[in-house]
Amino acid sequence: MTAQYGPHRWSAGYHDTGDNDAHRGASFMVADLSGARFVDCDLSGVKVVDSWLVDVDMSGHVDRLVVNGVDVTAFVNAELDRRHPERVQLREIRTADDFRAMWDTVERLWADTVARAERLPEPARHERVDGEWSFVETLRHLLFITDSWASRTILDEPMPYHRLGLPQTAYAPADAEALGMDLDERPSYAEVLAARADRMALVRGIVDGLSDGDLGRMCTRPPAPGYPEESRPVWECLSVVMEEECEHHRFATRDLAVLEGS
Repeated sequence: MTAQYGPHRWSAGYHDTGDNDAHRGASFMVADLSGARFVDCDLSGVKVVDSWLVDVDMSGHVDRLVVNGVDVTAFVNAELDRRHPERVQLREIRTADDFRAMWDTVERLWADTVARAERLPEPARHERVDGEWSFVETLRHLLFITDSWASRTILDEPMPYHRLGLPQTAYAPADAEALGMDLDERPSYAEVLAARADRMALVRGIVDGLSDGDLGRMCTRPPAPGYPEESRPVWECLSVVMEEECEHHRFATRDLAVLEGS
């Protein structure tokens, strides 16, 4: 088994307005794009020439990023690994014991981070930083991830979705509503934390009972409507859960630092 990480291959339920590819292959010549924001966009093959890139902030899956003729991809990945060693642990998962150890790490990271969040006033835990999800919204998204990639796929539950779950931003609201999620709900931090504890315990139960022989078992349910109808092995479903936990922990700690500073 070799875990493959990177962008999810099943981007589901996007807002299809009929012109999602309207700018594919477009050229912007002498255009003022200052302050522009690109969310959940495919920028593969984009070339920026003779332009001003000052105070530019980028995040996402990066593969062969060349700046002024210098491929900085390896530097970026090495620095992220230095700051977040759980990324290295994640890439090295091969056995059931590795998954158990990885979940130990996830539990430890989030326990420390929840303690940080609880030192903030309640409104701050609902506050968005630079338009990104709040701490509470991040926890709500991880409910959806667990329900989709653990309960529905690995445990074969047809409709495991918690009403407070929050799917990816591009997921169609009608699909989320059909799954019983209320995107307009504004739950308290305590409500979300209780649901989160339940879902973390569910993953703990899966990894504690996991054997190496289980890793290759095929899961036949798609994670949610809108995802391709294809089977996925247990190890891949768990890998998505672990990756989402690590990546959103990184985002959450980044934004907590801003809230603590303010």
